[in-house]
Amino acid sequence: MDKNTIIGLLLITAIIIGFSIFNRPSQEQIAAQQRMRDSLESVEKQPAVTDLPTDTSEKEVSDSMQGSSVADFFGAAAISTSSAADSSLVAVATSTDTLLAASPSQASEQTVVLENEKVRILLSTLGGSIRSVQLKEHLRHTGDSLYLFEDEEARFNMVLFNRNSVRLSTELEVFTPIRSADGNSVTMRLQTTPEQYIDFIYTLPEDEYMMDFDVQVAGMRTALHPESLTNFRMYWEQDLRQQEKGRMFENRYARIHYKYDRQDVQKLSESKDDRKELSEPLKWFAFKDQYFSAIVIGKKPFSNTILTSKVLDDPDHIKSYAAEVWVPVEISADSDLITAGFNYYFGPVHFNTLKAYDKGVNDSSQKLELEEIVYLGYKWLSWVNKWFVIPVFNFFLTLNWGMGLIILILTLMVKVVISPLTYKSYISSAKMRVLRPQIQELEKKYPGKEQDMMMKRQQATMELYNKVGVSPMSGCLPMLIQMPVLLAFFFFFPSAIELRQQGFLWADDLSTYDSLISWSGNIPFVTKYLGNHISIFCLLMTVVNVFYTKYNMSMTDTGSQAMPGMKYMPIFMSVFMFFFLNSYPAGLNYYYFLSTLYTIVITLIMKQTINEDKILAQLEANKKKPKKKSGFMARLAEAQKLQEKQAREKAKENAKRNYR
Repeated sequence: MDKNTIIGLLLITAIIIGFSIFNRPSQEQIAAQQRMRDSLESVEKQPAVTDLPTDTSEKEVSDSMQGSSVADFFGAAAISTSSAADSSLVAVATSTDTLLAASPSQASEQTVVLENEKVRILLSTLGGSIRSVQLKEHLRHTGDSLYLFEDEEARFNMVLFNRNSVRLSTELEVFTPIRSADGNSVTMRLQTTPEQYIDFIYTLPEDEYMMDFDVQVAGMRTALHPESLTNFRMYWEQDLRQQEKGRMFENRYARIHYKYDRQDVQKLSESKDDRKELSEPLKWFAFKDQYFSAIVIGKKPFSNTILTSKVLDDPDHIKSYAAEVWVPVEISADSDLITAGFNYYFGPVHFNTLKAYDKGVNDSSQKLELEEIVYLGYKWLSWVNKWFVIPVFNFFLTLNWGMGLIILILTLMVKVVISPLTYKSYISSAKMRVLRPQIQELEKKYPGKEQDMMMKRQQATMELYNKVGVSPMSGCLPMLIQMPVLLAFFFFFPSAIELRQQGFLWADDLSTYDSLISWSGNIPFVTKYLGNHISIFCLLMTVVNVFYTKYNMSMTDTGSQAMPGMKYMPIFMSVFMFFFLNSYPAGLNYYYFLSTLYTIVITLIMKQTINEDKILAQLEANKKKPKKKSGFMARLAEAQKLQEKQAREKAKENAKRNYR
């Protein structure tokens, strides 16, 4: 061992010894800590002063989350105490607050109710956290009260470190509840002296789903670890209850959403376990069910966030969510108070309700955009629901009509709006239909399936269409234009909470499947794709759709040859939709049933009123007029000529090869 190494070891030893002596508690501090322990013992022997119900169940805490007790935390911080330490275990009520209970950290758990017209929240003194959340205006599919979570289904924990790296986990401590005079706020206080305490302040305004949550740490500015002076580490976990009848469908719409600060809303996977570590500032995250959500919104963007979602194989719960976030703090310049906070939203996933929280916010970068958790389809499609479907649907709701009637009127309204496109599509198919005899003549003129014959037949057909002024694509374009509206309803109905538990005819809930026919047990193939039920609205929709498909195929048959089996593909797709939509909301299948039925009626009316002989006469007259090929037809003809030329060259090469 060289000289420098020996000197270094001696210096390190001297520093450690000096540090130990410097941090050794004084006789006054030792006496104060002894008085604190004596006071704890004396209070434990006295009955707790409380008028609150007592829950005697004990909370299980995982070893990985265990921390020190509050006495160890404050004691290890070496915060100065005073002679008031003898009575430091009793919370002091201000002139505007009412002392609900005073209990030491070893007392049994108690609960406090905080509620308004919409939400009933149960707060627990154990951890100062939320014990349960009930949405008073809604029920589960079983008819029971709807709780987002109860008891051990949710867990909140905030972790602090003092300057000696002693850890305090708030979920292990018992707080003292203090209710405000107006009853809208409850403060959960954890303290050792009147000057040293941690407050969790819950404020629930009247007629609101949004609750304020503030954290105040007093008397510990010089004692906390630098990390805790920048961010408080917070954990929030929740097991998601099954609230709806259709578990598989509910699971499909349950996911974690989150929004980066000043950026778009993102989501975790809904179909498999997922985990994201987000280093960029996060404005909020949402633990979403199909129709309800718990959202945590930062008053300042969270600096770091870890989100986890797990799919559960549990008869009562569908998913488990977890979030670990760093909550930024503020330090008061004129006091020793450290503050942080965020907002909780416990409520329905309702577009207008969530959008209202951005009312009056002109700066788009500052908007919460909570309504983005309502899934209304892809971004290129969702505007149809936001700007057309939802406003019209909400207008009909104000008329207090039944939901079945509203869907009927909405369907008719949509069909009237797109009726010009339907008419144009029918006229196009009628033109193709009256040309069927001429197409069949071309089939006879150029028979066979040889490539050159097929090319000549196709070229002759295109020339005929060009002479009479018919475009094969003219019938498809109107259908493509109305597709966004049809698809928008596909995404709207499963997300419309207004349909939830609204009945019509045999369906007692239009937001889920109608199961007039159901069974138990597993039937091979059937249960896998249909579940254990048959939706009557879906069955009716399928029957009507198959009828319309067959009728439409006969109406649009031009007589041209097609690939074997292709003519049955539309019917196959109609039957396939039954297996696909059987578990979808009855409201959606009811809409599709009405939409197809209306289309059939309009088609029959147009068939009776439109004279196809006049259409044929007009097409024959067009043959005599000089025609200039459209850009599309010109390109198509040029492509056919090129293809024919390549085929001839290939035939010559094959002939030369065979000759050799």
